[in-house]
Amino acid sequence: MSFVRVSSLNKFYAVGQERIHVLRDLDLDVAEGEMVAVVGASGVGKSTLLHLLGGLDRPDSGAIEVSGQTLSSMSDAALVDFRNRHVGFVFQFHHLLPEFDAVENVEMPMRIARVALPQARGRATELLSRVGLGDRLVHRPGMLSGGEQQRVAVARALVMQPALLLADEPTGDLDETTAESLHLLLRQMHAERRLTSIIATHNPRLAAACDRVLRLEQGKLQPA
Repeated sequence: MSFVRVSSLNKFYAVGQERIHVLRDLDLDVAEGEMVAVVGASGVGKSTLLHLLGGLDRPDSGAIEVSGQTLSSMSDAALVDFRNRHVGFVFQFHHLLPEFDAVENVEMPMRIARVALPQARGRATELLSRVGLGDRLVHRPGMLSGGEQQRVAVARALVMQPALLLADEPTGDLDETTAESLHLLLRQMHAERRLTSIIATHNPRLAAACDRVLRLEQGKLQPA
């Protein structure tokens, strides 16, 4: 049974007077618990696809279902709630809030969801310890290395216990050794938390570690 099902997805962008057809009648089925890599050249639409799957953007046409829920039928408010509660995002750049420390950054999705502070603090602390940052709880992003900042971002993505993890070039800004460590962490979190994960990446080692690799080319997905 498909956990993520995409049918005839189309997305256009206007660039000056030109209308760019980024995704063309794209279809995708991802089984529950599967870890899928999406590869392809820069600018081909990998980020666009993840934004649509996570409800950060809406398609021009086509249907997206996640765990039986049709995103296109949701109001903007319902889509915000869906994203916060059911989808975890990890981006190439961590987007941590510089004025908050690590545990406060991880707590943020729970605070938005009005989770009680003691519960939020406990869950954030536990997750940071799990990703190897138990001794960095009160460090602000500027005091952390690039790899540590991305681990905070992973913890933040998982703190609401989402079923779907979307990662957009999560190791793209890291050196090879740090990237390999993050690969391992993502695979461990995927297995432990029984996630369904879709990862856009240029990194062949990360792609090869996934259950399936798809190539996005000319607006469509094909087996790589």
